[in-house]
Amino acid sequence: MLPPVEDSVLQSNPDFAALYKTLTTAVLNPDGSTKNDPATKERNAVREELKYYRLEAARQHLFVHAISTANPNPRDAKPPPAPALNRRAKLAQSQASRQSTPSSELPAPLLDLLLLLPPFLTAPPSALSPDSTALLLSSPPFSLLPSLLPPLAALISSTLHASAVHLARIANPTTNPSFVHRSVPSVPSHVAGLASSIATRKTALTKSRLAAATALTSLLHTNAQALSHLLRALEAKHGPIARSLEFRATEAALSAQRQGYEAATAMWVVRRETYTPEAVRALGNYAGHLRDAKGRMGEAMRTLRAELEGYGVDVYQEGAMGGKEKMMREMARVYRDMGRQVEEVRGDLERLGRA
Repeated sequence: MLPPVEDSVLQSNPDFAALYKTLTTAVLNPDGSTKNDPATKERNAVREELKYYRLEAARQHLFVHAISTANPNPRDAKPPPAPALNRRAKLAQSQASRQSTPSSELPAPLLDLLLLLPPFLTAPPSALSPDSTALLLSSPPFSLLPSLLPPLAALISSTLHASAVHLARIANPTTNPSFVHRSVPSVPSHVAGLASSIATRKTALTKSRLAAATALTSLLHTNAQALSHLLRALEAKHGPIARSLEFRATEAALSAQRQGYEAATAMWVVRRETYTPEAVRALGNYAGHLRDAKGRMGEAMRTLRAELEGYGVDVYQEGAMGGKEKMMREMARVYRDMGRQVEEVRGDLERLGRA
């Protein structure tokens, strides 16, 4: 993958940004190889050959691993263990399987073949001489390989199928276990898709990290600007001009406070001169007289209310009148009308007497 470049670097260097864009789009591939390379065909041929040998090596490894991990007892078949077992562990496992398997299920030559075939296939060519190899192949159980080939192929096939089902179960964890075997053919494409997705997400993660670094740089720059503005504000607040204004305001506050104290002192002096002891006593006596008058007035109001209640007038109820109260009000109205008529008659008599 081409090394990513920060956006700030590209923005600060337009010529380099144009060169980087040309390199990443027209000259180089995402893996860093040249697009217009004369030796591309030869390299592709080498890659295909390397891919072929890699596949052959993987097949051989899977074949040897299937033989070394084959379970002689089909009823106890389990998912194969990890292929990281050494030869001693494999030998111990095969011996334990051989001891735990009844002799009536698999012949002893087949078990010996399962035990001896993996070391023979993985041994380097220089480990055995041609004579030793010929002697080994002419001796049991290798000499019985044509007759043991069908059950051996069945064991290897079941082991490979169990491994494939195990991989399919890992690749499709949400699939029903009863239908996991149907996903076995799609395991290679699924693994290839996962590898491609990992590479794509790794590239996206790198770009996101660069974007986060750029955003962090911008944030730090903004923070530095904020600190500079804060320092300027502090300098303006605590500078010579601000200090002069602060001293003037303090002096004005002290002057106002002094004038307030002087006004309070003058007020107390005026009160002392205006309200002499005789005036204070007179005001006290007058206040006592007002309290007594208020008490007498309240007593008189209670007396009048009692008299009105005797006439049927309830002063505590508003809007509600009894029969006696209505009669008293009617009598008062008639009395008022009669007094007005008497006054009119007197006026008429006075006019007649003058005439």
